[in-house]
Amino acid sequence: MASRTSVPAFSPERFAPTAERPLRAKARALEHQTDIQPHRHDWGQLVFSMTGAVRVNTEASTYIVPPSRAVWIPPGQVHAVTAIEQCDLRTLYLGPGLLPGEAWSAGRVLEVSPLLRELVLALPATPDPAPAEDSEEAERRRGIEGLVLAELRRARTLALGVTLPQDARLRRLCEAMLREPGRHAGLEEWAAEAGASPRTLSRLFREQLGTSFAQWRSQLLLAHALTLAARGRPMSHIAAELGYASASAFTAMVTRTVGMPPSRFFAAA
Repeated sequence: MASRTSVPAFSPERFAPTAERPLRAKARALEHQTDIQPHRHDWGQLVFSMTGAVRVNTEASTYIVPPSRAVWIPPGQVHAVTAIEQCDLRTLYLGPGLLPGEAWSAGRVLEVSPLLRELVLALPATPDPAPAEDSEEAERRRGIEGLVLAELRRARTLALGVTLPQDARLRRLCEAMLREPGRHAGLEEWAAEAGASPRTLSRLFREQLGTSFAQWRSQLLLAHALTLAARGRPMSHIAAELGYASASAFTAMVTRTVGMPPSRFFAAA
């Protein structure tokens, strides 16, 4: 098993939004199996990777996203980021009031349009003290910021991400499934590994997460499948890696979960 590296957040206070610079960009390269330690800040954050899949953990949920998706983290929420593979991480910090409304008060996964991707690349990603701008540079930056906000407001929300339980025993099981989602297919096998009965675990899924084991696992597998699709893996390989006996069985799960076949859902991955 590859060794893990844990690193602190990279000076977020040096990228803090201000009245003059309400939207800030940051870039950071992360090696495979690198964890950015849990932290929080007073502004909203959009995190995604230009290349390579990332996992974003909050206290209540976890999101696994390929480069075509991003995770919105509302202000004040403790979060950590893991590079599932080598990645070119991009972060937007957004000051208060830029994205008002109930929709932005909770974490979620957003689609990253090609335009949004290029706009983020065009934003200055220098920490404070930032170099002085002339009037043309400032006007250009403000124009890019306005377009970024417009793209974020129209970005499609995706039903990705899995809720994590408070119960310690179920939490350990869910974390094990996150690490190796294809190791077991059924609740019986996972229950044996956890030292609990399938009936007990089934009850905990309902009580703690408001869902069934099968529904929770489908969301997890969908997120992992997206990262594999982003690497160009064929459908048959994705199905086999995630423990499905056939590509058709995997296709049925994706279609049932998101209402469209993998060929359409993974098209932008």
